[in-house]
Amino acid sequence: ALRLSYLRAGGHDLAILDQLLQLQVEATVLEKGTTGLRGGRRMAEPHGTGARGLDAALLAVELENRRLEDELLALKVRRERRADAGSRAAQRHAEELAQLQAEVGMLQCHTERTGPQLPPAILPPAVAPLFPP
Repeated sequence: ALRLSYLRAGGHDLAILDQLLQLQVEATVLEKGTTGLRGGRRMAEPHGTGARGLDAALLAVELENRRLEDELLALKVRRERRADAGSRAAQRHAEELAQLQAEVGMLQCHTERTGPQLPPAILPPAVAPLFPP
């Protein structure tokens, strides 16, 4: 639950996710250990049987699976955030484009009403052609 709340809150640091996974492993080991002390299946097994090795292998596979699920969830969250940021940027660009198009339209209307108003041409003074001597 702690791992999921971290990911949903935006956490994506793999070191923290690994620490959370290790805490979960320790909690699982402790839970299974206390079950054995209360007279569970583990107490009935003699030491040195292959069942403990299978339990350890199964636990390792489960933990690796959880780690991969965490990593996948972190990637999905990151991808959703990028998509959200991209859609916000696209929305902002669309708004700016609409504003610029409106300004161009207003300037065209103004030009049509008033006609082109070019400043008077500033020409250099006329120079007489040079005749050969």
